[in-house]
Amino acid sequence: MSTSEKKIIWLAGGDGLVGKHLIGMLDPTSYHIAVLSRRKRVSVSSRIEYILWDTEKQYIDSTQKPDFIINLAGAGIADQRWTDWRKKELVSSRVNSASTIEKYLKNHNVRPSAYISASAVGYYGHRGDEILTETSPAGDEFMAECCIAWEQAASHTGKYCERTIILRIGIVMSMLGGALPKILMTKGIGVFNYFGNGRQYYPWIHISDLCNLLITSIADSSFSGVYNAVAPQEITNRDMMAEIMNVNQMKGLILPAPVFGLRIALGEMANVVLNSDRIRIDRLLRTNFKFKFEKIGDATKDLIALNI
Repeated sequence: MSTSEKKIIWLAGGDGLVGKHLIGMLDPTSYHIAVLSRRKRVSVSSRIEYILWDTEKQYIDSTQKPDFIINLAGAGIADQRWTDWRKKELVSSRVNSASTIEKYLKNHNVRPSAYISASAVGYYGHRGDEILTETSPAGDEFMAECCIAWEQAASHTGKYCERTIILRIGIVMSMLGGALPKILMTKGIGVFNYFGNGRQYYPWIHISDLCNLLITSIADSSFSGVYNAVAPQEITNRDMMAEIMNVNQMKGLILPAPVFGLRIALGEMANVVLNSDRIRIDRLLRTNFKFKFEKIGDATKDLIALNI
């Protein structure tokens, strides 16, 4: 199939952990990938090109007509302490990316088949043992406010596409970044930490399952609306650590990281590890999507073995 016959996917956030993995999983015979980039770059592959964009100036240097748009762009939630300035950046980086794409679609009279946007389970805030589905109301703390603005921007952009899919993503498990390397960083000295009392629910997803879900969202025209993008397992932080250790035959002590220490070190950002979200995936279970990894032990065993 020639490049002109392939479906064009615009990918925002293509340099991130999930974006890079997704590029490797997309079928090169079916899709041509155009990564939206903040700097000029020359592609070394015929299946990928780079399109310059500026989300502050709301500009995309292209006249292309994408068939699908996947927007994973956004400043890293846990990369820096949450100062007032950083909070504004976390929100604006997500809202501006969506509105830049919206402006392009409107000005160029382009109507892609689907707009797929990341969101996060932070939408729900800290909810303890409460069971949360896609219809549950938003929380009332910063991450919830960020996700509300994120999803509203996605919905506005999605009006210029045939379908809009919003994925509320949990902890993405990968050995190449995110939470898992931090979880395992002290295994060499036989120490494994859980946070606070360890009873908070941690919704998670294997990076390959998440990327398969993104690809399914493109290919399956029945996908539309909001989905909780987490594995079906409901597990607490302490039980997660115990299962990872057991399945991977790791020896050591499971010790708590006290709340007061986390608050001193991280400030409000400590909510990222202390909040509890007991997520159900009701809408995904009604689709044909199948998880390859439903248990955290099996997921981490695969990730460690393949170093992905």
